[in-house]
Amino acid sequence: MTDAQPGRPTENAMRRALKRARDGVALDTAEAAVLLQARGEQLRDLSASAARVRDAGLEAAGRPGVITYSKKVFIPLTRLCRDRCHYCTFVTVPGKLRREGHGMYLSPDEVVEVARQGAALGCKEALFTLGDRPEDRWPEAREWLDAHGYDDTLAYVRAMAIRVLEETGLLPHLNPGVMSWTDLQRLKPVAPSLGMMLETTATRLWSEPGGPHHGSPDKEPAVRLRVLEDAGRSNVPFTTGVLIGIGESYEERADALFQLRRIQRQYQSIQEVIVQNFRAKPDTAMRAMPDAELEELAACIAVARHILGPAARIQAPPNLVDAEYALIVGAGIDDWGGVSPLTPDHVNPERPWPHIDQLAERTRDSGFELRERLTVYPEFIARGEPWLDPRLLPHVRALADPETGLAREDALPEGLPWQEPDEGFTATGRTDLHRTIDTEGRTGDRRADFDAVYGDWEALREQAAPGMVPQRIDSDVREALAQAADDPTRLSDDQALALLHADGPALDALCSIADDLRRATVGDEVTYIVTRNINFTNVCYTGCRFCAFAQRRTDADAYTLSLDQVADRAAQAWEVGATEVCMQGGIHPDLPGTAYFDIARAVKERVPGMHVHAFSPMEVVNGASRTGLSIRDWLTAAKEAGLDSIPGTAAEILDDEVRWVLTKGKLPAADWIEVVRTAHELGLRSSSTMMYGHVDQPRHWLGHFRTLAAIQQETGGFTEFVTLPFIHTNAPVYLAGIARPGPTTRDNRAVTAMARVLLHPHITNIQTSWVKLGAEGAAEMLRSGANDLGGTLMEETISRMAGSRYGSYRSIEDLRAIATLAGRPARPRTTLYGEVPAERVAAAEASDGHLPELLPLAD
Repeated sequence: MTDAQPGRPTENAMRRALKRARDGVALDTAEAAVLLQARGEQLRDLSASAARVRDAGLEAAGRPGVITYSKKVFIPLTRLCRDRCHYCTFVTVPGKLRREGHGMYLSPDEVVEVARQGAALGCKEALFTLGDRPEDRWPEAREWLDAHGYDDTLAYVRAMAIRVLEETGLLPHLNPGVMSWTDLQRLKPVAPSLGMMLETTATRLWSEPGGPHHGSPDKEPAVRLRVLEDAGRSNVPFTTGVLIGIGESYEERADALFQLRRIQRQYQSIQEVIVQNFRAKPDTAMRAMPDAELEELAACIAVARHILGPAARIQAPPNLVDAEYALIVGAGIDDWGGVSPLTPDHVNPERPWPHIDQLAERTRDSGFELRERLTVYPEFIARGEPWLDPRLLPHVRALADPETGLAREDALPEGLPWQEPDEGFTATGRTDLHRTIDTEGRTGDRRADFDAVYGDWEALREQAAPGMVPQRIDSDVREALAQAADDPTRLSDDQALALLHADGPALDALCSIADDLRRATVGDEVTYIVTRNINFTNVCYTGCRFCAFAQRRTDADAYTLSLDQVADRAAQAWEVGATEVCMQGGIHPDLPGTAYFDIARAVKERVPGMHVHAFSPMEVVNGASRTGLSIRDWLTAAKEAGLDSIPGTAAEILDDEVRWVLTKGKLPAADWIEVVRTAHELGLRSSSTMMYGHVDQPRHWLGHFRTLAAIQQETGGFTEFVTLPFIHTNAPVYLAGIARPGPTTRDNRAVTAMARVLLHPHITNIQTSWVKLGAEGAAEMLRSGANDLGGTLMEETISRMAGSRYGSYRSIEDLRAIATLAGRPARPRTTLYGEVPAERVAAAEASDGHLPELLPLAD
C-alpha cells in the first residue's frame, strides 16, 4: 500500500469507496469526498456505476435512453444586485447601465419582445434571471420601482411573468435569488417552477474576508437551505444545484450534496440538480482562480448521482463542458438544462450555447436520444395538485405531451389568459358534513394520499426526535409558586418552566394561584358567546400533519359551500340569537384570493348586524399572495368587505422547530406574527391560540406565551387566549407514530394555569374548549384560571373530523351547566367581550335547546 499524496485519499480508501458505489451501498460523507477525487480509470469505474443508477431511474420514469433539455429564452430582468460575489460578471452597477443606454430593469415591452421572439422560434421557457433585491442596495433601483408602481423587485417579477404567460404562452421559470416563504406564495401562482442554486454549504466561503461570497448576505448557506426547505413546504417544483471549484473542500462539496438529498427526501420538491463547474472570468476578483477541470466536474456528477439516487434529475450546462459531451453523459446526467436559439447565457456570456442539432447529435453519439421538456419536469405535471397552481394548468397543458409530460416539440406557444379558475364558489361534495359527522362519521381515518402529501414520515420522525426530549428542571418549584403568587410578571424563565412541569400538590397550588389571579382580574362570571362556525370548504393541500379536516377535492368527505349556503347559515344563526359567525376553511386551490372578500360581503349583505370573525393568518397570507396585494392592503380590503376581527388560529406553536414537524406548508411563526400585528394596527382585533400535546415540550409553551405577551404589550389587539388541546385520534402525525396521544389532564391544567399567570396582565381572558375537553374537563379548566367557554358553535367540523367525542353544539343551558360545575355564574358576551344587546339575548333564550329543529343544518 502506498501512502496518500497530500490531500489525496489512499488507494485502499478509493478502492473501498468505488466498491461500495458499484455495489449500490449508501455512501457517507467521507466516502463521497474520496470519490469526488476519482480521476482516470478510477473515474471511469465510478461513472459506470453512476450511469447504471441513472439508467434505472430513466427506465422507472418511462423514458429509457432519453436525455432532456429545455428550449428557452433568457430574460435578464435586472443586472443590479445587493450581493458582491467575487466571480460574477452578470451583475453590474447603475452608472455602467446608464452609460450603455440601459435602464435599471428591462422595461415590460423589452421583456415581452424577448419572449415573443422566443415563442416564434418554438421556445417554451422564459428564464427570468436577476440580482437579489437590488433596491436594498441601490437607490436607483428603488426609484425605478417607485416610478413604475411596484413595491419591490419581486412584485415586478410577478407582473412580468403574468404578461409573458398572457401575451406569449412561454412558461416562466423564475430565478430571483433568495425568497422568503411569503415570496414563494406570491410567485408560485405565476410560474410552474422556480429555482436558486445552493452553490455550497461551506459557510467559511461566506463568512471569512476574501471568500468568494464574503459581503453577500444572500449567499449564507443556512439562508439558502432555508429557501429550499420553504420551497418544499410550499409544494414548488424547484431547481437547485452546486457550483464546484470556488474554494470549497471535497468534504464541503460532499456535504452540499447530502444536504440536497436530505431536503429531497423530506419534501420531494427538487425537480433537478445542476452540477456546474466554476469558470474564471476577466474583470472579477477571482479571475486568477483556476477553472474546475472537466474530470472534476464528471466526478461530482457521478457522486451526485450515487447520493441522490435514480429518481433525481441531474443536469450539466452543455456550454461549459468544452465539447466533452461523452464524459459528462457517461458520468450520469440525464438533462442538459436550458438551451436558447435566441439569447446568450448572460451569466456565462463567453460560452455560447451549442446548436440544438449539434447537441442532439453529440447526445446520440453517447447512445441517448435528446428530447425537449418543459421548465417543469414531467413528474410534477403528473402529480398535478398541489404542485401546479390551477391558473397555470391551461398554459402547461397547451405545451405538454399528455402521454409523457415532455414538451410537444411541434407546439408553438400562444398567449393564454392568466385568470382565476371558473369554478369559484360552487356547492360540491359532502356539504352536510357538519351535521353527519356526528351521526355517520367520516368515511375513513386518513386521506388516500397519506403516504405522499405530508412528506417522508421516516425523515420527519428523525427531525421530531430532538425536540421531544424532556428538559431537566433544576429550579425550585416552591420558590416559583411564591413568585407567581406575589407578582407573576416577575417570573423568570427557569421559574416558569418549573411551574409548567408541576404535578401533584405543586400543580394544585399553581391552579389555585391562577384561579385567584383570575378572580382578581376578571371576576367570577364565566363568559360565552352565541356563535356559529361556518367552515366553507375542507379542500386543502397545505399538508398540515396534525389536521384531519383537510381533504383532496376528489375525497369522499370533501366539500365546498356556495356563497348562498354561507349566507343562509349566517342568517339561520342570526334568527336563533347569534352575534357572531366564525368562518375558516381549507386553502382550496380553486378559490381566488378575493373569495374571502366575497364571503364576508355575502354575510354582511344578508345579516348586516352579524360580527364577522373570520380568516386565520394562513388564509390571510393565501389571499394576499393570490391577489398580489401586501398583507396590509389585503386586510384593509377585507375590512372594507365586512371583516370585523380575525381568529388567531394557525399559530399551533410559535416555534419553527415544532411547526415544521406539525405542518409541511403552513406559514412560519414570523409570518403569523406579521399578520396579527398588521391586523391589530388596522383595528382588526384577534384571538390568540396555542395547540399543544403533540411533539412539543413545556419549553415550547413558554416561548409561545412570551411571544404572545410581547405582541399584546405592543398592540393590545388580542381579545383572549384560547387553549387548544391536540386531538390525536385521526391526526396524520399521530397515525404515523410520531406525535403523542394528546395532552394529559396534568398538561391541560398546567397550560391553562400558566396562560393565566404568564399572560397577566396583558391578555385577561383565558378560554377553554368544551369541544376538545367535554363538560367535566372544561369545568376543571375554569377552576384552573380560565374564565371563558367560547361559543355555542352550532356546528363544528374540524375537531370532530380529528376524533373529538364531545359533539358540535352546546346550548346556552349546557354552557351554564359547565359554569355551575365550576361553582360560577355565567353570562353571554360579544366577540370583543362587550355586553350583548337585549334583543339578541332574548332571541337566543327563546331558541335555546331547539336548534336541531330550528336549524336542520342540511342543505
